[in-house]
Amino acid sequence: MKLSIGIVGLPNVGKSTLFKLLTSQEITIANYPFATIDPNVGVVEVPDERLKQLADISKSKKIIPAVVEFYDIAGLVKGANQGEGLGNQFLTHIRDTQAIVMVLRIFKNAEIIHVEGAPDPVRDMEIVNAELALKDLENVEKRIKKAEGEARTGDKIAKTNLELLTKVKAELEAGRLIIQFRDEPLMKEMQLLTVKKQIYLLNGTEADVPPELLAKIKEIGGDYLVLNLAEPKPEDLGQLIRKAYEVLDLISFLTTGEDETRAWTINRGEKAPQAAGAIHTDFENNFIRAEVVATKDLLTTGGWNQAKQKGLLKVEGKDYVVKDGDVMVIRHG
Repeated sequence: MKLSIGIVGLPNVGKSTLFKLLTSQEITIANYPFATIDPNVGVVEVPDERLKQLADISKSKKIIPAVVEFYDIAGLVKGANQGEGLGNQFLTHIRDTQAIVMVLRIFKNAEIIHVEGAPDPVRDMEIVNAELALKDLENVEKRIKKAEGEARTGDKIAKTNLELLTKVKAELEAGRLIIQFRDEPLMKEMQLLTVKKQIYLLNGTEADVPPELLAKIKEIGGDYLVLNLAEPKPEDLGQLIRKAYEVLDLISFLTTGEDETRAWTINRGEKAPQAAGAIHTDFENNFIRAEVVATKDLLTTGGWNQAKQKGLLKVEGKDYVVKDGDVMVIRHG
């Protein structure tokens, strides 16, 4: 699984600065709206100190970390759905992502232009979410027309879908997120922007955070972190990626040997065969068993054989639920 995240926000709030910090790519950062014309795409390694430690024990020739793909699109503005600005036309580029990071400017600096005159993060959040909703509305209306035609033929599934889509349409017309429909298979299939998990990145300091903003984020089921992008710290990257893993309920398991030490991303709660499938589809289909040891136990004992001798290595079957940091050897037919 490759984790992918879309970065959205109004112009000049720090989106491109964040992207540059994450990816170290040279991209356009300027003090005027719409400096980002084409979507920027960057692949970032997931920081994981366990990889180096395991590689040292296994004397691995290479280390392959898990990665996150970030998509940075042009800034959204009020009325983007009607052709204002450039961001709306690029929203399709983040439809395939698993989560959205919305950058909100909470710092105050009169020298940096704000498209709405002055920062108001609650208002800015509502503008961006409304634009996401209106973009989704286009797709929902098209799907409703299709469902109406199918429902007239007596298709029961189409009738059920039409009822759901009608409810979703009402929410989107009001400019609201539709997180209450997140678990509906049809919503997942349509990859709507307003059902995706959201992380609000508040660009500024803790002292800049307005309480009403935190109340609003909690109200709509979002999560947040505060980063001062003007004075970034080395740990900021890890903090954002850890937050993304937490929000999306993802974990990493590891494999290690002389050839490579590698991290694999899976959903929390997945069982050993599904983890095997992250390595190769055939491994899941022909799964026999998994040999499992916790990273800390492998590091403490100093190696696979030592962990086995101390009884810390377990042989697990198809019902084993993989834990974060498990080091696994998959046995398959």
